[in-house]
Amino acid sequence: MAETSYGILMYRRSEGRLEVLLIHPGGPFWKNKDDGAWSIPKGGANAGEEPLQSAQREFEEELGCCPPQSQIDLSPIRQKGGKVVHAWACEGDFDPAKLRSNVFQMEWPPKSGKRAEFPEVDRCAWFDLPAARIKMNAAQAAFLDDLERQLDELK
Repeated sequence: MAETSYGILMYRRSEGRLEVLLIHPGGPFWKNKDDGAWSIPKGGANAGEEPLQSAQREFEEELGCCPPQSQIDLSPIRQKGGKVVHAWACEGDFDPAKLRSNVFQMEWPPKSGKRAEFPEVDRCAWFDLPAARIKMNAAQAAFLDDLERQLDELK
C-alpha cells in the first residue's frame, strides 16, 4: 500500500497575482537542493486522526502556526516515489520570518555514531505560480492547477 500524506496549500493575493506558501525541508540532505525540492507543508496521519486534522497538525508543526479553517479540497496527487498526497488550500498570510518548525534527530555525519538535531523545515517563502512550479516537487504542481481552476469557478 502506498504511503499517504496530508497537507495544506496556503495562498494569498499580492499585487494582483496569486502566491502560494512553500516550505523547504531541513536537514543535511536538502541543504544544497532548491529547484524541485520545495513542498506544501504535509505529513502522515496519527492514529485516529481524520485526514484534514492531519493536514492542519502538520501545518502547525512545520510552520509554528495554525492554518485558517476555511479550506478548498484539492484533488490528490501521486508523487514519483508512489506517495499519495491529499491537500486542502486555504487563503491566509504568514510571515516567513516567524517560521518555528519542529525538529528531528538523525545520525550525522553518517556512520559517526553521533546524533544531530535539524529543523524539519529550514525555510519557507511565498512564490507566484510560475516560480512555484519550478521550486516545488513536480507532482505537487498539479495542486496549483487545481487551485487556479477552483478559484476561477468561484469568481
